[in-house]
Amino acid sequence: MYTDIFGKTRAKIGLHTHTNISDGRVSPEESAKMYKEKGYDAIAITDHWKYGEQKTIDGLYILPGVEYDIATPEFKIYHIVCACADSEPAGLTRQSTPEQIIEAIHSCNGLAVLAHPAWSLNAPDDIMAIEGFDATEIYNSVSDVGMSFRPDSSVIVDMLGYRGRLYPLLATDDTHCYDERDVGVSFIMAECDPSDLNSVKSAIKEHRFYASQGPEIHLSRNGDVFRVDCSPVSKIAFASNQPWCPRVFTGDGITSAEYKPLETERFIRAFVVDENGKYAWSNMIPLK
Repeated sequence: MYTDIFGKTRAKIGLHTHTNISDGRVSPEESAKMYKEKGYDAIAITDHWKYGEQKTIDGLYILPGVEYDIATPEFKIYHIVCACADSEPAGLTRQSTPEQIIEAIHSCNGLAVLAHPAWSLNAPDDIMAIEGFDATEIYNSVSDVGMSFRPDSSVIVDMLGYRGRLYPLLATDDTHCYDERDVGVSFIMAECDPSDLNSVKSAIKEHRFYASQGPEIHLSRNGDVFRVDCSPVSKIAFASNQPWCPRVFTGDGITSAEYKPLETERFIRAFVVDENGKYAWSNMIPLK
């Protein structure tokens, strides 16, 4: 557990991890060992079509999970992660629709997460047509490890935000390769008890977390002014549906910035970058 700059206790959690039960390169025990050494409090093991139960491995909390990957007849690709369910979703096949998968996940009190929408080339119109996602990934580490060049889904997130879909934004590893590029790279820092599924789910649904590769970030609103407080970074940026306005702040070890939105902006989110090129992302706050 970690204490943030405001004195709040947070858990470091990875919500998308694969092992050799599906297409990852190491066993669950080896995966747990590697993540524990990197300071994680919990990980969700989300092997493809293989539901993983809640348990503890060598002191690391293992959250229940599974990833469902499907392709429609038009070859639209959807990867949907089930995290923190009370039991295994039933009756799903590779012919199931996204809606059927989401319904099955919710019937087990799980979170339905749209994984790596940029990697999957999920167009905003196609995502908008599907109801019920509980969160999506703004960053997916393995999507930049020889598999594609689209680990960052920020553009899709902003297009969805313009249309009123303000999903909780997760950063995950989606670990497969188990090298320095996709183990312990991306995670969330959540105000929760990592041993309690309901506590983890509530923190995500209520946006009581931030996504990160290392830096700390907090976005708050006071009237019509938005403020970022963070660990020392070299860049603070406020993002929205607008393509440009003076809202990027740079410097050596800066720790805060403020921004007053334009009337045409519909949401604000923020991200920071430290001197080592590591990012952190806030969640989105609506304006309209």
